[in-house]
Amino acid sequence: QVQLVESGGGSVQAGGSLRLSCAASGDTYSTYCMGWFRQAPGKEREGVAGISTGGMITYYADSVRGRFTISRDNAKNTLDLQLNSLKPEDTAVYYCAATSCPRQWWLLLHRDFAYWGQGTQVTVSS
Repeated sequence: QVQLVESGGGSVQAGGSLRLSCAASGDTYSTYCMGWFRQAPGKEREGVAGISTGGMITYYADSVRGRFTISRDNAKNTLDLQLNSLKPEDTAVYYCAATSCPRQWWLLLHRDFAYWGQGTQVTVSS
């Protein structure tokens, strides 16, 4: 089991950058595949980025590829998401989540992720 706490959200103008962090508790963090999801008002939660247990393999949604970068530090039990070239449509609550890496976990389906943080708001103004 792992507990997750996000931080780093805020308000920024279009074209700006933010860095989100997720702190994980528990000594099994390195055994989980991790993901970042977001949910905008009136929309379904969507996966934006995922990373394998060792951090060597990453996946991105088409909408953020080339602008967002996911990374993890297993020694510090942390997960980060660097958000660059932000657009108003990136406005959402962002969540970090953990999964035991089931088959095709990289599809970033929220039903495959058992553990979730409370979320952090990102607001991008035009």
